[in-house]
Amino acid sequence: MEEEDQRKVTDLVIELVRRLLSQQNPTPNPPHFSQSLRYAFRILCSRLTPSVSPDADAVAESIKRCLATQGNSSDALTFSDLYTKFASKNGPGSVNNKWAVLYLLKIISEDRKNAVNGMDSSVFLPNLGLNDDETGNDSRVLNGKENGDKTWKNGVLLVSKDPENLREISFREFGNLVKEENEVTEEVLVRDVLYACQGIDGKYVKFDSNLDGYTLSDLIKVPRATRTIVRKLCELGWLFRKVNGYISGSMDSFPAEDVGTVGQAFCAALQDELSDYYKLLAVLEAQSMNPIPLVSENVSSGNYLSLRRLSVWFAEPMVKMRLMAVLVDKCKALRGGAMAGAIHLHAQHGDPLVHDFMRRLLRRVCSPLFEMVRSWVLEGELDDIFAEFFIVGQPVKAESLWREGYRLHAGMLPLFISQSIAQRILRTGKSINFLRVCCGDRGWADAATEAVAAAGVTTRRGGLGYGETDALESLVMEAAKRIDKHLLDVIYKRYKFKEHCLAIKRYLLLGQGDFVQYLMDIVGPELSEPANTISSFKLAGLLESAIRSSNAQYDDPDILDRLRVKMMPHGTGDRGWDVFSLEYDARVPLDTVFTESVLTRYLRIFNFLWKLRRVEHALIGAWKTMKPNCITSHVYTKLQRAVKMQLLSTLRRCQVLWDEMNHFVTNLQYYIMFEVLEVSWSNFSNEMEVAKDLDDLLAAHEKYLHSIVEKSLLGERSQTLYKSLFVLFDLILQFRSHADRLYEGIHELQARTVESSSNTRVKNKPRQTKDKSSEPGSWISEGRKALTQRASEFLQNMGQDLDALATEYKSLLEGFLALLPVQQHIDLKFLLFRLDFTEFYTRQHATL
Repeated sequence: MEEEDQRKVTDLVIELVRRLLSQQNPTPNPPHFSQSLRYAFRILCSRLTPSVSPDADAVAESIKRCLATQGNSSDALTFSDLYTKFASKNGPGSVNNKWAVLYLLKIISEDRKNAVNGMDSSVFLPNLGLNDDETGNDSRVLNGKENGDKTWKNGVLLVSKDPENLREISFREFGNLVKEENEVTEEVLVRDVLYACQGIDGKYVKFDSNLDGYTLSDLIKVPRATRTIVRKLCELGWLFRKVNGYISGSMDSFPAEDVGTVGQAFCAALQDELSDYYKLLAVLEAQSMNPIPLVSENVSSGNYLSLRRLSVWFAEPMVKMRLMAVLVDKCKALRGGAMAGAIHLHAQHGDPLVHDFMRRLLRRVCSPLFEMVRSWVLEGELDDIFAEFFIVGQPVKAESLWREGYRLHAGMLPLFISQSIAQRILRTGKSINFLRVCCGDRGWADAATEAVAAAGVTTRRGGLGYGETDALESLVMEAAKRIDKHLLDVIYKRYKFKEHCLAIKRYLLLGQGDFVQYLMDIVGPELSEPANTISSFKLAGLLESAIRSSNAQYDDPDILDRLRVKMMPHGTGDRGWDVFSLEYDARVPLDTVFTESVLTRYLRIFNFLWKLRRVEHALIGAWKTMKPNCITSHVYTKLQRAVKMQLLSTLRRCQVLWDEMNHFVTNLQYYIMFEVLEVSWSNFSNEMEVAKDLDDLLAAHEKYLHSIVEKSLLGERSQTLYKSLFVLFDLILQFRSHADRLYEGIHELQARTVESSSNTRVKNKPRQTKDKSSEPGSWISEGRKALTQRASEFLQNMGQDLDALATEYKSLLEGFLALLPVQQHIDLKFLLFRLDFTEFYTRQHATL
C-alpha cells in the first residue's frame, strides 16, 4: 500500500513539473526537465528542521506582511481570503499539516528571489500563470527580459500587465488629483504643526481662544482626513501651551508662598522634560525640510516627514505631555507635601513608560521635602519659609515647647510617608529642640551622628529621595531611638525627674507622715482664724519649722526650696483651713511635665487629702479630750441619779458616734493612701522604667495622675460621691465642736460642783473677795438645786444635738455607701467592702 502511494506522489510531481515547464516552452520534451524534477524531489525529500515554531497563523501573517510591504496590498487581501478557506477545511481528504505547506511555499518564494538576483533561473521552477494569455509575460518577467527595464527590486516581483506604463500614468493622475484637493501642501502643514507644538502660530494653523485650541481655518481647502489628523496632532501644542504657561507663571511669581520650593522643583522637572521635547522637535524640523516623495516614486524609507509619520513620532511625547498637563491642573492650588502627595497618586500606574516618567519626576519634586526631613531629624532645624513641610512650628514659651511648639499638618503629609513615620519624625525634631532650648544640652549631635552611621545613609544634601522609603524609615528609627534615649537620660540624671516626682508625692500628696502631722499641729491654731487675717509669711515660717522638725530636713535642698505655701482665693467667712495649700515650683524643663493644669489637679488632690487629714486630726483631738474619763468619775457621787444616768448616756452616745466616724475616716484614709496613692505610684514607677521617649513619660504621668483623680472620687463621674463625702467631713467637724462643748461643760460642772462643796463648808465665814461664782446667772450662785437643774438641761441639749448629728450622719453615710456599688471603677467597690466588711450597714439598711 505504501509503494502504491509513493508511486502516485511521484507521478503527480512529474506532472506538476512538466506543466510548469511547458508554460515556458510548449514542446513535448521541455528542456531542463530532469534537472527541475530532481530539484523538486530534493525539496520534497528535505528533512531539515525549520528554525521557526510550527504555527500556521504566524507563517500566514508573515506572508501577508511581505506582500503588503512590497506594495501588493490586493495580493495580500487575496492571500488572506485563500488562507481562510484553506484553514477552514478539515476532515477526510484535507491537508493535515497546513503549516508545512505554507512554509514550503514561503521558502520556494525566497529561493526564487535569490535566483533572480544572480543565480541561473533555469534550474528552478517557474511561476504558474493565471491564464494562457499571461504566460509569455510571466516568463519574460521571470527571466528579467521585459523590455529590459522590469526586474526584481527590493525583493518584490513587479508583474507588468501594461506595456504602455498605465501604472505610472495612474500614479501621476493620483498626484494631480491630490494637488487639486489640497490648497496647502503637506510639507507646509507639517511645519505649521511643528510650530503649533511649540506654542507658536503657523501660517495656516493658529490658536483659537474661543475654541481653546489650535485649528486649521475652514477657508483652507484640504481633505477632511487631513484636517482631522492636523487637529489631533495639534493637541500636543495645546498641552504644551498649558504646561509651559504654568511653568512661566510659577517662575514669575516665585518666591511667593503659593509656589514654594517644592513647586519650584516641580517646575524645574517639567522644564527638563520640555528640554527633551525641544530636542525632538529640532530633529523633526530638520526632517521636515526634506520633500515628501510621490507615491509613484515608491520610496519605502527616507528622512522625510509626513503627517502620518509625525503622528508616530508624537505618540510617546503625547503621553508624557498629557500626564504633565493633568499634573499641572491637579497641582495649581497645591504646594509642598500636598503637591508631592497628589503627584504620587499618579505614579501608581501599570504602564512602564508612565511609571518611569513619574518616578523620575517625583525624585526632583520631592528633593526639597526630603531635605527638610533630613534637616529636621538630624539637626532639629525647621527650614520651611513657605509653609510646605508637614511639621508646623509656632513661637511658644519654654514650658509649652514640647506640647504646643510643633505639630503635624495632616494636609501637607504626602501619602508615601506613613502616619507612624511622620509621628517619629515630629518627635525626633522636637526632642532635639527640647534639648537645645529647655535643657541647654548639645549631646544630641553625637546621637544624630551615630544614627546616620547605623542607618548607613549620607548626611549630604540629596542623600534621601523618593522611592527610598526603607532608607528614610531606617534613618528616622535610628535617630529617634538614640535622641530619645539621650533626652530621657538628661531628664532622669541631670534634672532628677524621679526624685521630684517622689517629692511631690511626699509633700503635695501628704505621703510624709511625720511632716504632715507636725505641720497640722503647728498651723492648726493659725488656720482656725478667718482667712483674711492670716499672714502667708507666718505660714511659710511654720512650714520651715515643720520641715526642720521632721525627716523632711534630710531631703535635697533644691527640692525643699521648691516647696511653698499658697493661699487660695477666699471669700467672706472662709477660715484658714479652707484656703491653705502647698505648691511645688516646677522649673524648666520639668514644667513640661508639671504644667499649670497638672499642678492644678495636684492642688485639687492636695485639698481633698488635706481635708481628710484635717478630719482625722479633729477626731484624734476629740479622742484626746474624751479619753481621760477618770476626771469625771468622782462627780457621779455628787449628782442625782437621774442626772448621773443622763451624763452616762450622753457620754456613751458621743463615744459610739466617734467610733463610727473614726471607722469611716480610718478606712477611707487607708484606701486613699494605700489602694490609691501607693498602687498608682508603683505603676508609675514601672512605666517610667520602660518609657522610651518623652511622650511615653508624659503619658505615664498622665495615667498616674488620672488614676489618682478617678480613684479619689475627684473625677467627673464621681462628683455626687465627692459632694456627699465633703458633707460627711463637715458633719464630723461639727461633731468635734459638739464633743468639745460637751467636755468643756462637764469640766465646768466638775469645777462648779467642787466649788459648791467648798462654799458649803465655809458658808458661815464672811467673804473677803468676790468671784465669778457669786455673780448672778452662774451655776453655783443659784445653789446645788439650781446646779443640778442646769446640768440636766445642758446634758439634755447636748444629747439632743448628738442624736441629731448621729441621725444625719447615719443618713449621709447610707447614701454614700449606696452610691459606691454603681461606680464604674473597681477600686471604689473595694472601698465599699472595707467600710462594710461586717455587713453592719447592709443589715441595718435591710431592717428599715
